[in-house]
Amino acid sequence: MIDFHSHILPSVDDGSQSIEESLEMLSKLSDQGIDIVVATPHFIPSRETVGEFVSRRNNSFDKLKTNLSADSPRILLGAEVSYYEGISKLDNLPCLFVENSRLLLLEMPMCKWSETAIKELMNLACTNTVTIVLAHIERYISYQNKDTLADLLGCGILFQVNASFFNEFRTRHKALRMLRDGYVHFIGSDCHNLSHRPPLIGQAFDLIRKKSGDEFLQDYTEYQRALMNVSDIG
Repeated sequence: MIDFHSHILPSVDDGSQSIEESLEMLSKLSDQGIDIVVATPHFIPSRETVGEFVSRRNNSFDKLKTNLSADSPRILLGAEVSYYEGISKLDNLPCLFVENSRLLLLEMPMCKWSETAIKELMNLACTNTVTIVLAHIERYISYQNKDTLADLLGCGILFQVNASFFNEFRTRHKALRMLRDGYVHFIGSDCHNLSHRPPLIGQAFDLIRKKSGDEFLQDYTEYQRALMNVSDIG
């Protein structure tokens, strides 16, 4: 199974602060049945260039990978990119795609999105050069017009939700309904550490398996792998 959103790279953002913490987080993810983890450290365009970010991210990964065990989940490099109006013109945008794919994980502002922002997302999606994945979409739903998500989905934009959306009793029914309606393309632990934001994605997949069955979960995982061009990984 896949954890599409994590902050497991050491000392690169507000996630893991050491190699030891990263290794423990990866061990917990492995114990929960995760075999692919997308490392998505925060990229904030106003603070650094794409090149500077990629250099920091890759250096962090290089330090981590020398300590990985043979049974550690495979790590694919990506980014959680903070949206700003004009992001479609950002130089070297493909450098932020999830490794081996054209998937771009985009974090939107916690407010009602402007028509300019929505139009930019749609126009960028229509270029067929990138597949936008909106991060933890459940955080934004209440701010948007009723038809906004459907319109974005119709343009080929994908949605990621956090495992907590399934794990919390007050939201799990809505999470399952969105999954069945085709509004949840990826699930992420969004883990940052071992204390207040630990990796708990296994609980979400257990709930999906319980409510929708093993065959549904297997098909869903294969669908995700195909989107990520990693369908050949066991």
